[in-house]
Amino acid sequence: MVDRASNELVTTEDKAHTYEGLSSADIHGIVSVTGHSNCTDHERRHQFGATKATVDQVEHFGAVGKIVLTEESCYEELGFCFPTWKKWMVISVIFLVQLSMNFNTSLYSNGLTGISEEFGVSMQAARCGAMIFLVTYAFGCELWAPWSEELGRKPILQLSMLLVNIWQLPVALAPNFATIMVGRALGGLSLAGGSVTLGMVADMWDADTQQYAVACVVFSSVAGSVVGPLVGGFVEEYLGWRWTIWIQLIFGGFVQIVHLLVVPETRTTIMLGQIAKERRKNGENVYGPYEIIPWKERFSLKEICITWIRPFKMFVTEPIVLTLSLLSGFSDALIFMFIQSFGLVYDQWGFDTVALGLSFIPILVGYLIAWLSFYPVIQRNMAERRRKPDDEQAQYESRLWWLLYTVPFLPIGLIGFAWTSVGPPVHWMGTMVFSAMVGIANCSIYMTTIDYMVCAYGPYAASATGGNGFARDILAGILTIPATPFFENIGGDRHLEYASTILFCISVVLVVSVYAIYWYGPALRKRSPFAQQLSSSQMEGYSHSRRASAIMPRSKLGSRRNSLTYH
Repeated sequence: MVDRASNELVTTEDKAHTYEGLSSADIHGIVSVTGHSNCTDHERRHQFGATKATVDQVEHFGAVGKIVLTEESCYEELGFCFPTWKKWMVISVIFLVQLSMNFNTSLYSNGLTGISEEFGVSMQAARCGAMIFLVTYAFGCELWAPWSEELGRKPILQLSMLLVNIWQLPVALAPNFATIMVGRALGGLSLAGGSVTLGMVADMWDADTQQYAVACVVFSSVAGSVVGPLVGGFVEEYLGWRWTIWIQLIFGGFVQIVHLLVVPETRTTIMLGQIAKERRKNGENVYGPYEIIPWKERFSLKEICITWIRPFKMFVTEPIVLTLSLLSGFSDALIFMFIQSFGLVYDQWGFDTVALGLSFIPILVGYLIAWLSFYPVIQRNMAERRRKPDDEQAQYESRLWWLLYTVPFLPIGLIGFAWTSVGPPVHWMGTMVFSAMVGIANCSIYMTTIDYMVCAYGPYAASATGGNGFARDILAGILTIPATPFFENIGGDRHLEYASTILFCISVVLVVSVYAIYWYGPALRKRSPFAQQLSSSQMEGYSHSRRASAIMPRSKLGSRRNSLTYH
């Protein structure tokens, strides 16, 4: 496959293509709209790295006798030059798309009692529907990513949402529990998730300006998991369990229609093909980068497997990816454990179903506080990068700076929640203050770990962040099942308190790792073959980013290489 990883937010996969063996006639026949056809054979080989060229450079070469459009030749028509209002209109719809996806993961839990009673299964068995959805969601994100890069963001998101909505039907109409399990499994597998939505941010912003948009998408992702139980409390109280599925379908269908009508294609390689088709109608002999590549080469089984395997390989072999993904995954899993355990905690104060749903508001407030806090932090970080262009700590690890102050809220929130959940006469407000702290930490962890991995791993950031997303979903899914027994059976009379205390102890170890990566990140990156490939590419002057800044006038067009060297 060619150019298969722009869901990595900033970069294009560094797939090398060999030009060794090209004859002089072949080289002279290769035409580019960027003017390289006037170079000598020696100059061409020198400019494009002797016998190898990245995908970015393959766009210049094209095929013999054909002019291939590049970003430089028509960048004003591409996603990163959309007007600001249009970019944020797209992000607003993507906000709803991501909210809908994560809404589907949590609302199901409000139908557990009804499912258990109607089909005669235990509550633990009914929770398997929540678990299987999250586990298959973890794999679904990785499976969809390559296709959004080959076929475009819009058709893949449309197909994903359509399949998710279709698989809601057998669950809503289920005659038995097995149908629910199958429908939930296929629904989770159909979710494209952040692997595509975050990729759309990369289509419209570069590394130095994308953080605001990333923060928006991250907020929608974490908030969706909490909006589910907020709505679910009312659904469980006043409607049957099947309405938890029908509401998912109604929301999902509405979002799909809005996305279809409002959001344009943003994937650069696909847009180049669309532009080329329009220009051919006007008599120009131009082609998009994918139009000159045979389908069998683009969709090679070997390349697909390499793309799918890399996130899992990096998750296991890269200390930075493993540590930050476990921290992010553990933090996210807590939210889904809370969904299962809040009933036990607030039952002590006599909360009814609606009040129990509303008890998730503090977590949402925590998310909102964290999200808003990032806006001045991003400004500070951008200024520091401009001030210290040669300082690795400023360019990379400074993106974790705010996490040093917010990540302690995770263990503080857990231990505080543990020993305020003792029931009356202690007031329930104490537990909510500490659950808001957990929300602040969770949102901060997700935002900063994604931002740091994108920066540290460059062309392999898709795989690095893929490992992060995989850890979040898989841990959340696996821990959904043992959550309730865990909170019910540990520590005798103080089982709720001791269970949360155990989680506190685990979180302390993971929190310490954040400070270790902040201080020893440069050493860890030097030992990483993936991160070092980015560094060598920068030293050689190659860029894996877009070539032209959206704010530069055409007279100043050229490479982004100088401005993005240190990303």
